[in-house]
Amino acid sequence: MTFDMLYSKIHRATVTDANLNYVGSITIDEDLLDASHLRVGQKVEIVNINNGERFSTYVIKGERGSKDMCLNGAAARKVEIGDKIIVIAYASYSEKELESYKPIVVHVNEKNDIIEITNELIGSDK
Repeated sequence: MTFDMLYSKIHRATVTDANLNYVGSITIDEDLLDASHLRVGQKVEIVNINNGERFSTYVIKGERGSKDMCLNGAAARKVEIGDKIIVIAYASYSEKELESYKPIVVHVNEKNDIIEITNELIGSDK
């Protein structure tokens, strides 16, 4: 049996652009891709904290150091520049793999600078 679990997420990123005239996807700064272990072409779920939208797309590589978090194509209609989003990727794990399970959680500030990388899943009831 396998379990679909959080693989990686970029938490509370700020949308820097919304480009309707593009074929589709989310452009993410290469530094953020490296930190989150996300791959070009990988399916991700986007959660818009501002409006509650939740949708899937795939990753394309943005310029390293640009702090890009740009929704492209039809997904551009689901966000506004400045919205806070969570970029989530899931993976399937066997019971054996779950013994050493550690998701990657990348926390960023309002400028999409990395402020912390952790393996902790923390709830809101502190």
